[in-house]
Amino acid sequence: MSGPVAGVVFDMDGTLIESHEVVPAAYRAAVLAGGGPERTDAEVIAGYPLGAPLDLLTHLLGRPATEADLAAYHAHLAALAERVTVYPGVAEVLAEVAARVPVGLFTGASHRAAEILLDRVGLLGRFGVVLGGDQVPRPKPAPDGVELACRRLGVPPGRAAYVGDSPLDLRAARDSGAVAVAAAWGHQYDPTEAADLSAARPGDLLALLG
Repeated sequence: MSGPVAGVVFDMDGTLIESHEVVPAAYRAAVLAGGGPERTDAEVIAGYPLGAPLDLLTHLLGRPATEADLAAYHAHLAALAERVTVYPGVAEVLAEVAARVPVGLFTGASHRAAEILLDRVGLLGRFGVVLGGDQVPRPKPAPDGVELACRRLGVPPGRAAYVGDSPLDLRAARDSGAVAVAAAWGHQYDPTEAADLSAARPGDLLALLG
């Protein structure tokens, strides 16, 4: 598209918040509590493309995950959430963007996990919609979540931007028709993945607004 965007949807982990140690640690603890094997952070991270937490827990446990397993994951996440931080400049940029266009969030994490982490860092009330990976049929890189977030914001995907750090985020953005914006400060950023805009710092996102 050309010209300013009419809405912006953000990824969460690695884009708004620094949580790359906390999330795998919560999964590892939940798996052990559920009688599963000891997992490494790398094994957990490699499973992110599988989808929402229940799907990843099933993979890590080696058996169908239950609601009790999911509750254990969320409990461990809440216990560790004090270690999560907001990337420098993110809160200020969110405020400026939200003052001008509708702002939403779509994360591969569950809706409950998003609430836990966003509330902990004081960002929960900043979004017109908060959408988790457990609320859409297909995980990223499918465009389902970006499209649904845009619909709920009342903004066509072709007039919106999706901001994320991982290749899965950028592919989901492109497939939805949204402007694909790479959060180059995030821990899963890959400079070889195609993006419409690569933002070295949060303040660079203001260019989307014209």
